[in-house]
Amino acid sequence: MRPALARLAIAALALGLSGCAALVAGGAVTAMATAHDRRSTSEVWKDNRLELSIMDAINRDKELALRNHVAVVSHNRIVLVIGEVRTPELKERALGIVRSFKDVRRVVDELQVREPAPFGTGARDAAITARAKTALLDIVDLPGFDVTRVNVTTRDGVVYLMGLVTREEAERVAGTVSRLSGVVRVVKVFEYIEPAG
Repeated sequence: MRPALARLAIAALALGLSGCAALVAGGAVTAMATAHDRRSTSEVWKDNRLELSIMDAINRDKELALRNHVAVVSHNRIVLVIGEVRTPELKERALGIVRSFKDVRRVVDELQVREPAPFGTGARDAAITARAKTALLDIVDLPGFDVTRVNVTTRDGVVYLMGLVTREEAERVAGTVSRLSGVVRVVKVFEYIEPAG
């Protein structure tokens, strides 16, 4: 069941689904993955709601939404902010919007002040994310490790790893991903837990 779920998530990423189809597919994958997640079901839905609400607020700021690229990923209410904005003032505005949400526990600022990445970078990043998820399926010797507990996000060749993991899991995941072609850098945004038992 787990490999099938992981492949479904990878397929959705690789196809670059957009609009309502992406929301439906994302919701289905989220509902299926909740059974394996170390977060509670309510935390998973809080993260989904936070991402959508923050992106809605950012997109309502027309100067931020046009000719800049800001994306957010929330895991256990730790919000990763990635992308590119053209000025330091726009960066502060984007981060201010994220920090204004009371459910956000911590903001991880990886937003770059520079021209947005060129067209085509998104497809390359999606391919790196898909390859990373597939490579993580090969970690079969760590007791209790489940690839669906690792959130992989790629921006401009930099891979961000999130999730509730043990330190051993974190090192194996980061090491596996860092060896993939096209990966410029790996950033661990993990929260660490004690191994079971």
